[in-house]
Amino acid sequence: MPKVTDIASARDLDFEPNRTKLVQFGNFVQITRATDYAVRVMIHLATLPPGARVQKTELSDAIDVSSDFLSKVLQQLVRSRLIHSQRGSGGGFMLAVDAASVSLLQVVEAMEGPLRLNQCLADGPSCQRKSWCPAHQVWAKAQAALVNVLNSASMASLAANIAVANGSEYDLHPRQARSARGYRREHPQARSVH
Repeated sequence: MPKVTDIASARDLDFEPNRTKLVQFGNFVQITRATDYAVRVMIHLATLPPGARVQKTELSDAIDVSSDFLSKVLQQLVRSRLIHSQRGSGGGFMLAVDAASVSLLQVVEAMEGPLRLNQCLADGPSCQRKSWCPAHQVWAKAQAALVNVLNSASMASLAANIAVANGSEYDLHPRQARSARGYRREHPQARSVH
């Protein structure tokens, strides 16, 4: 059974938006499944032409997640204003913002809340030891590095990586295909990805 370490407080594994949870399976710590699925949704939507809408069932198939759980993820992405939802014929889900302007960090924080590796990194009196604790600076550097990495990956660049991994821009909108070709020129080693 997985253990949950919630920086605010220990909670169950049910989906709770804006709760920073690190879920421990065995001997490793990872983000929640809801966040992983949210990232999949955003990348998939970023591969589509601007303004294109996708039905929930199509999204569910494309990202390999149950429709019921996907509903909760989509609701949180809509509340976070990263995607739009439209009901009815011709409705579906679409990006609410340009894929190039949304970082992986923004998606993670939309689902999990503010990213903190340790409670001592919160503003204010979160830990009595933080002013003198030797580990505090290490936690702060590790968090800054993680934030920088996640912030440097846009949904557009991740969508372009799909085309690079597949060796073609077949499924990408022309603007995104140009981005993929540019990425491939800058990262020739990416061609060998399967």
